[in-house]
Amino acid sequence: MRFEELPTPCYVVDEGLLEKNLKILNGVMERTGAKIVLAQKAFSMTTMYPLIGKYLSGTTASGLYEARLGYEEMGKENHVFAPAYREDEIDEIISICDHIIFNSFSQLEKFKDKALKAGRKIGLRINPQCSTQIGHAIYDPCSPGSRFGVIKEHFRPDLLEGVSGLHFHTLCQQNSDDLETTLNAVEEKFGEWLPQMEWINFGGGHHITREDYDIPRLEACIKRMQENYGLEVYLEPGEAVALNAGYLVTSVLDFHQNGMEIAILDTSATCHMPDVLEMPYRPPLFGSGEAGEKPFTYRLGGQTCLTGDVIGDYSFDQPLNSGDRLVFGDMAIYTMVKNTTFNGMALPAIAIKDKNGDCRVVQQFGYQDFKMRLA
Repeated sequence: MRFEELPTPCYVVDEGLLEKNLKILNGVMERTGAKIVLAQKAFSMTTMYPLIGKYLSGTTASGLYEARLGYEEMGKENHVFAPAYREDEIDEIISICDHIIFNSFSQLEKFKDKALKAGRKIGLRINPQCSTQIGHAIYDPCSPGSRFGVIKEHFRPDLLEGVSGLHFHTLCQQNSDDLETTLNAVEEKFGEWLPQMEWINFGGGHHITREDYDIPRLEACIKRMQENYGLEVYLEPGEAVALNAGYLVTSVLDFHQNGMEIAILDTSATCHMPDVLEMPYRPPLFGSGEAGEKPFTYRLGGQTCLTGDVIGDYSFDQPLNSGDRLVFGDMAIYTMVKNTTFNGMALPAIAIKDKNGDCRVVQQFGYQDFKMRLA
């Protein structure tokens, strides 16, 4: 199938671009000996797991269902972290995960013995209280009052028996200079306990596959932990795995005027690209410019009843027409994993574009996918 023949709306993952990212990540692993695992919270397209598994060390999960997905579909190292674990799920989590990271000493005391008896590696999430983000407090695990990780004030070295690793996650779409700053804080607050650990997990948020990312600095950070403390180093990026490797293809349905030209699309920001509203951010759109940059400017919005279901204002060289197809970029990450059927919106189809440019639809959705979620 040609790209132009795909149904809309449709997520398309570009196999060649995905593999390009994976090769970059694998290069970091080969040069440093660190292990990189896929954070499934950003990208969980299991059709691509065999390819990802060729290059990465495994998966990491945020709870039981993601853990099952990584265990069943990739079958390599399987890590898990949750702010708290349910008693009716912990036994299954222990049975399928080899690294289990706890968010508090109370959770550690509650479940540690079970996990150790099963031969699992136990980690503790720490909070170095070092914010390096600007303007995205919703994604800052070090923001005041954060529920993530043990802060120095409440650290209990007397309860570390059986704990083999420390985990921190403080970044979001950031470069390695912010990782370096964070490591300084980790060493300052928790450095005296690093020598008794076997491994350290740098968490996610590392934009390693971005063009301007400073990979040598990242590798220096990794080697610093290896050489100074003898630690095995893990990273768990999600975005970097599929960054700029996917598209969302949509069609123009109609037009509306209210102080400006408004185009209604068959996709939705709130349903199909929720980070547009949550971050917020303006997704790239091929062939377009900023509002007013090109002769014809439109506000692009979705079909739902939410007034704020607006993707953004874009300009074009030619007027848009009903039936025109638009292609948004960077639509593999935090899209399929977060989409909803609010207002009965149909979920986009999912397709793969192979290295030859041929496309195939691997999943389509209908009314039953909406109905099955409701009682």
